Amino acid sequence: MGAEEAKTEAEEKSVIPLPDPVAKASHPKTSATVEKVTDKPDEKNSGAVVDRDAVLAAIETEKRLALIKAWEESEKSKAENRAHKKQSATGTWESSMIAAAEAQLKKMEEKLEKKKAEYGERMKNKIAEIHKAREEKRAMIEAKRRENLVKIEEAAANYRTSGTAPKKFGACSIGSFDF
Repeated sequence: MGAEEAKTEAEEKSVIPLPDPVAKASHPKTSATVEKVTDKPDEKNSGAVVDRDAVLAAIETEKRLALIKAWEESEKSKAENRAHKKQSATGTWESSMIAAAEAQLKKMEEKLEKKKAEYGERMKNKIAEIHKAREEKRAMIEAKRRENLVKIEEAAANYRTSGTAPKKFGACSIGSFDF
């Protein structure tokens, strides 16, 4: 395996793309700094090199913070979308259950007029139970969504304090976030 193949493989495996040496040379801040260093060869260049290193370090820090922020927003958006999808699913489920219960009620009214009140009461109770079950499910989904947002915010805070970037961008790397 040659040096170029190893470099290409390392770039593919890394989450944060390695900077392109050609792009670095064409970057206005770094090229201006390099020109400063080469323009005055008589003077000591250590100040310019330190300046350049500080600028490059600041750029890397900005990149890392931007990556963390983008990851955090992406994870929050995913958690919100999952919660919304579950909310929609429980609404559809509720509607279908109510429709089925009402159809059953009408059928019984046609068939047994004398037991109409008894069956009507049973179906109303069933609808109330369906509403109650949906509200319980909605509350569980909402609690899980809030918990996931807190986990994501804590993970982002940990990444910020440690100065590292998430290992997986776009996929959850903290733990299980199923609803």
